[in-house]
Amino acid sequence: MATADKPARERIIDAANGLFYREGIRAVSVDAVAEKAGVTKKTLYYHFKSKDDLITAYLTARDQPNLALFEAWFDAADGEVEDKVEAIFVALAQSSRHPKWKGCGFLRTAAELANMPGHPAMKVGAAHKKKFESWLSARLARAHIQQPEATARQINLLLDGAFSLMLVHRDPAYIEEAGRAARALLFRDHLTAHKGTSP
Repeated sequence: MATADKPARERIIDAANGLFYREGIRAVSVDAVAEKAGVTKKTLYYHFKSKDDLITAYLTARDQPNLALFEAWFDAADGEVEDKVEAIFVALAQSSRHPKWKGCGFLRTAAELANMPGHPAMKVGAAHKKKFESWLSARLARAHIQQPEATARQINLLLDGAFSLMLVHRDPAYIEEAGRAARALLFRDHLTAHKGTSP
């Protein structure tokens, strides 16, 4: 909830975050965001030149917190790298059971802007997905997984595929199954690596 002691720009982004994520970017008007933020429409447009600018700021604000959450889930999990990667999927499945969970905000926004590939928010979303992939690739390389970049991309496909199916079926089992698939992929790579180092 936006609070009066925060700067106006921050209150507007907080309001947009809540409304856009819950209802979708097209369904929410600039007036609704201003009202929730407790500012005038003029003040909103002082900080954001257009609704497109506000949508881009909304996704930008979600970027680092989301990446930090994935990293925290990975680091908190015990076991080998396959256990840690699966833990991300398990945590997402748990999150998806919350009534306020609406899926991946980046994918949902991309779907609403599918006919506008040059929209700045699309670039923010693409950069976010690449950052996750690069972070995961670095963690896989540290664990001596073969072809870490390709494997990170495959896991990203499993993750976003599970997000998409969750929007259709509303069944966390899809995310859990994707996690098991990611685990099996990494476990296979571990076995291959260990065979390669055997005397």
